[in-house]
Amino acid sequence: MPLILDSPPASPTPTPSDPLEERRRLHHEADIVVIGAGVLGCAAAITFARQGRSVILLEKSLAEPNRIVGELLQPGGVSALEKLGLRHCLEEIDAIRVLGYQVSWYGSPVGIPYPREVVEGEKQGMAKGKGGRPEGRSFHHGRFIRRLRESAMQEENVTVVETTATEMVRCGYTGQVLGVECQTDGQPDYYFAHLTIVADGYASKFRKAYHTSTPVSRSKFWGLELHDADLPAPLHGHVLLGAGAPVLLYQIGTHETRALIDVPENTPTASVAAGGVKSHLRNTVLPSLPPSVQPSFEAALDEGKLRSMPNSFLPAATNTHAGILILGDAMNMRHPLTGGGMTIALNDVLLLRTLLSPDSIPTLSNSRAVLKAAKAFHWQRKNLTAVINILAQALYSLFAANDDQLRALQRGCFRYFQRGGNCIDGPVGLLAGIIRQPAVLVYHFFSVAVLAMWLFVFEPEAVKPKSEKEEMKEVKKVERGGRGVAFWMGVPWRLVMSWGVLWKACVVLFPYIWSELRS
Repeated sequence: MPLILDSPPASPTPTPSDPLEERRRLHHEADIVVIGAGVLGCAAAITFARQGRSVILLEKSLAEPNRIVGELLQPGGVSALEKLGLRHCLEEIDAIRVLGYQVSWYGSPVGIPYPREVVEGEKQGMAKGKGGRPEGRSFHHGRFIRRLRESAMQEENVTVVETTATEMVRCGYTGQVLGVECQTDGQPDYYFAHLTIVADGYASKFRKAYHTSTPVSRSKFWGLELHDADLPAPLHGHVLLGAGAPVLLYQIGTHETRALIDVPENTPTASVAAGGVKSHLRNTVLPSLPPSVQPSFEAALDEGKLRSMPNSFLPAATNTHAGILILGDAMNMRHPLTGGGMTIALNDVLLLRTLLSPDSIPTLSNSRAVLKAAKAFHWQRKNLTAVINILAQALYSLFAANDDQLRALQRGCFRYFQRGGNCIDGPVGLLAGIIRQPAVLVYHFFSVAVLAMWLFVFEPEAVKPKSEKEEMKEVKKVERGGRGVAFWMGVPWRLVMSWGVLWKACVVLFPYIWSELRS
């Protein structure tokens, strides 16, 4: 008999047996089997159970997970959590309010708060702080998952089982998925349902058989936990840009701050010959950090608790196999730079709550109706997911710039933020899951590209940072009468070359737009 964890009775008084619960426990049968008790798996199990569905939730380990990503929930995710009736899962985990971001370009910072005004249709249910602005939350990932699992165990229509899913059980005639084979304490076990939801994360063992694409990873996040770090802008996520790939800093507890350092493949200073990743962090990354953060970063580095996570991209695909839905990171991934994964997962559950509701599909054994809902789900989620997916990949390309054109776009992006107003509210509204209009993303991205072109032509010295000595030379040149003839003679050539910046912007953005348009 597998280890089955469920909420204990409120009192020792015997209660009448629930036939659905007995069916789940004794016969391992339910309306829905969910594989993976992560953010999406728990939220989905609870949501469908509250609609009257009988749910079995499978998880290979119910110990509190310890991960270095999935620690920042954007305002759009907090709003979805509230709508699902799970806001209490953010309580009693030492969660930290997140008011926005601070982006630093070679040490020059600009504040990017979440926008005060949100688009029509997203105002209701949006978590707001005292200043009227939406707020996110950051926390230890494992604590949040623990709270979600506790909530799942308290649902009378959910049975939580600790077991390892190994293989799908399919109908030999139609190929329809009927359930899943598991290993419990080394023994084979089986669970059956009209619908099997696979939410087993980025390393999904079932993706290959049911997804048309494979994840692509070109970098890793290396994570450290800093203690009592003195962040330049408390209650804000920090994005540090410079000569290398981006560094993220954000508080995850009263005394803990997460540092995530992106290390692309084949980084010379992180090679074995150069001393490895730890040497890269100490000799290259550490000196580039804000002075107030350097002591805690160095102490964490000396402690040696360094962990990594691949940064993967996986476009979504329509679920076309009867009896199964692939969801969460098993179906769709983007670079975690923008912290949008949990926001997408929770909003996906919100959408599925409507599409798979008993009012729309009384019985999930109607595989034709479920497949029709899966197709609708694929396209209806695009307003949010396309924005976050494309934004994450495009921003990473700019923030990890490795050629002159990308560096010009990176500089243009920072200068765009410095303009303030809608140049901040629009992009951060997209990132936060508040603005759900792909056209707005395209508008802001190419506005950045046009600004980058202007800088390339008329402020070529601004494309790359200058040393203090070089800056003083530039000031003296202006004091002597401004730029000389050589500068203006070079304008036509730079104007021609600036179109390469626009071309690079197209090369960055359009492939990701195409990946979202494919079915």
